[in-house]
Amino acid sequence: MTSVDLLVLDTSAYSHLRSGHAGVLDYVAEAAMVALPVTVLGELEAAFELGRRTKENRRILSEFLDEPFVSVLEATAQTALYYARIFAALRRAGTPIPINDVWIAAATQESRGRLLTFDRDYCRIATLDHILLDAS
Repeated sequence: MTSVDLLVLDTSAYSHLRSGHAGVLDYVAEAAMVALPVTVLGELEAAFELGRRTKENRRILSEFLDEPFVSVLEATAQTALYYARIFAALRRAGTPIPINDVWIAAATQESRGRLLTFDRDYCRIATLDHILLDAS
Protein backbone atom coordinates (compact mmCIF):
# COMPACT_ATOMS: atom_id res chain seq x y z
CA MET A 1 0.00 0.00 0.00
CA THR A 2 1.33 3.42 -0.92
CA SER A 3 0.53 6.64 0.86
CA VAL A 4 -2.11 8.91 -0.71
CA ASP A 5 -2.04 12.70 -0.51
CA LEU A 6 -5.84 13.04 -0.61
CA LEU A 7 -8.00 10.00 0.05
CA VAL A 8 -11.65 10.54 -0.87
CA LEU A 9 -14.18 8.26 0.82
CA ASP A 10 -17.42 7.31 -0.85
CA THR A 11 -20.41 6.25 1.25
CA SER A 12 -19.42 2.59 1.25
CA ALA A 13 -15.88 3.41 2.44
CA TYR A 14 -17.16 5.66 5.24
CA SER A 15 -19.57 2.92 6.36
CA HIS A 16 -16.79 0.35 6.39
CA LEU A 17 -14.55 2.79 8.26
CA ARG A 18 -17.25 3.04 10.92
CA SER A 19 -17.44 -0.75 11.17
CA GLY A 20 -13.67 -1.02 11.57
CA HIS A 21 -12.75 -2.60 8.21
CA ALA A 22 -8.98 -3.15 8.39
CA GLY A 23 -8.31 -2.12 4.79
CA VAL A 24 -10.14 1.19 5.15
CA LEU A 25 -8.46 1.89 8.49
CA ASP A 26 -5.04 1.26 6.92
CA TYR A 27 -5.67 3.58 3.96
CA VAL A 28 -7.06 6.34 6.18
CA ALA A 29 -4.09 6.04 8.55
CA GLU A 30 -1.64 6.34 5.64
CA ALA A 31 -3.37 9.28 3.90
CA ALA A 32 -2.10 12.81 4.35
CA MET A 33 -5.67 14.12 4.07
CA VAL A 34 -9.12 12.51 3.90
CA ALA A 35 -12.19 14.06 2.27
CA LEU A 36 -15.89 13.35 1.92
CA PRO A 37 -17.72 14.81 -1.08
CA VAL A 38 -20.84 16.73 -0.14
CA THR A 39 -22.83 14.10 -2.07
CA VAL A 40 -21.60 11.46 0.38
CA LEU A 41 -22.76 13.67 3.26
CA GLY A 42 -26.20 13.77 1.63
CA GLU A 43 -26.32 10.00 1.30
CA LEU A 44 -25.21 9.58 4.91
CA GLU A 45 -27.75 12.10 6.21
CA ALA A 46 -30.53 10.31 4.28
CA ALA A 47 -29.51 7.00 5.86
CA PHE A 48 -29.39 8.64 9.31
CA GLU A 49 -32.91 10.01 8.80
CA LEU A 50 -34.19 6.54 8.00
CA GLY A 51 -32.30 4.85 10.82
CA ARG A 52 -32.87 4.48 14.54
CA ARG A 53 -29.64 6.11 15.74
CA THR A 54 -29.88 9.46 13.95
CA LYS A 55 -28.36 11.59 16.73
CA GLU A 56 -25.53 9.16 17.44
CA ASN A 57 -24.65 8.79 13.76
CA ARG A 58 -24.64 12.57 13.27
CA ARG A 59 -22.45 13.04 16.34
CA ILE A 60 -19.93 10.46 15.12
CA LEU A 61 -19.87 11.99 11.62
CA SER A 62 -19.45 15.47 13.09
CA GLU A 63 -16.52 14.29 15.23
CA PHE A 64 -14.91 12.73 12.15
CA LEU A 65 -15.38 15.93 10.13
CA ASP A 66 -13.83 17.95 12.98
CA GLU A 67 -10.55 16.04 12.64
CA PRO A 68 -7.82 18.35 11.27
CA PHE A 69 -6.97 15.92 8.45
CA VAL A 70 -10.59 15.62 7.21
CA SER A 71 -12.40 17.99 4.84
CA VAL A 72 -15.59 18.20 2.80
CA LEU A 73 -15.44 18.52 -0.99
CA GLU A 74 -18.09 21.04 -1.94
CA ALA A 75 -19.76 21.00 -5.37
CA THR A 76 -18.57 23.88 -7.55
CA ALA A 77 -19.02 25.02 -11.14
CA GLN A 78 -15.80 23.12 -11.94
CA THR A 79 -17.28 19.97 -10.35
CA ALA A 80 -20.17 20.29 -12.80
CA LEU A 81 -17.73 20.22 -15.74
CA TYR A 82 -16.11 17.04 -14.43
CA TYR A 83 -19.60 15.60 -13.90
CA ALA A 84 -20.58 16.41 -17.50
CA ARG A 85 -17.46 14.75 -18.92
CA ILE A 86 -17.89 11.61 -16.83
CA PHE A 87 -21.63 11.40 -17.49
CA ALA A 88 -21.16 11.82 -21.25
CA ALA A 89 -18.36 9.24 -21.43
CA LEU A 90 -20.44 6.69 -19.53
CA ARG A 91 -23.50 7.37 -21.68
CA ARG A 92 -21.47 7.05 -24.90
CA ALA A 93 -20.03 3.75 -23.66
CA GLY A 94 -23.49 2.49 -22.69
CA THR A 95 -22.34 1.97 -19.10
CA PRO A 96 -24.26 4.45 -16.94
CA ILE A 97 -23.89 4.37 -13.17
CA PRO A 98 -25.99 5.95 -10.39
CA ILE A 99 -26.01 9.75 -10.65
CA ASN A 100 -24.71 10.30 -7.10
CA ASP A 101 -21.68 8.15 -8.00
CA VAL A 102 -20.99 10.42 -10.98
CA TRP A 103 -21.03 13.46 -8.66
CA ILE A 104 -18.71 11.68 -6.20
CA ALA A 105 -16.32 10.79 -9.02
CA ALA A 106 -16.44 14.37 -10.32
CA ALA A 107 -15.56 15.78 -6.89
CA THR A 108 -12.72 13.27 -6.59
CA GLN A 109 -11.29 14.23 -9.97
CA GLU A 110 -11.61 17.94 -9.29
CA SER A 111 -9.71 17.55 -6.01
CA ARG A 112 -7.08 15.32 -7.65
CA GLY A 113 -7.78 12.78 -4.95
CA ARG A 114 -7.94 9.00 -4.99
CA LEU A 115 -11.35 7.50 -4.27
CA LEU A 116 -11.63 4.63 -1.79
CA THR A 117 -14.68 2.48 -2.46
CA PHE A 118 -16.29 -0.94 -2.34
CA ASP A 119 -18.49 -0.10 -5.34
CA ARG A 120 -17.47 -1.69 -8.68
CA ASP A 121 -19.46 0.92 -10.63
CA TYR A 122 -16.50 3.29 -10.30
CA CYS A 123 -14.38 0.88 -12.36
CA ARG A 124 -16.41 2.02 -15.39
CA ILE A 125 -14.83 5.49 -15.15
CA ALA A 126 -11.52 5.07 -16.95
CA THR A 127 -10.20 8.47 -15.85
CA LEU A 128 -10.91 7.99 -12.13
CA ASP A 129 -8.05 7.28 -9.73
CA HIS A 130 -9.60 4.85 -7.29
CA ILE A 131 -8.98 1.94 -4.95
CA LEU A 132 -11.56 -0.83 -4.97
CA LEU A 133 -11.70 -2.86 -1.76
CA ASP A 134 -13.49 -6.13 -1.06
CA ALA A 135 -16.03 -6.20 1.75
CA SER A 136 -14.99 -9.65 2.94
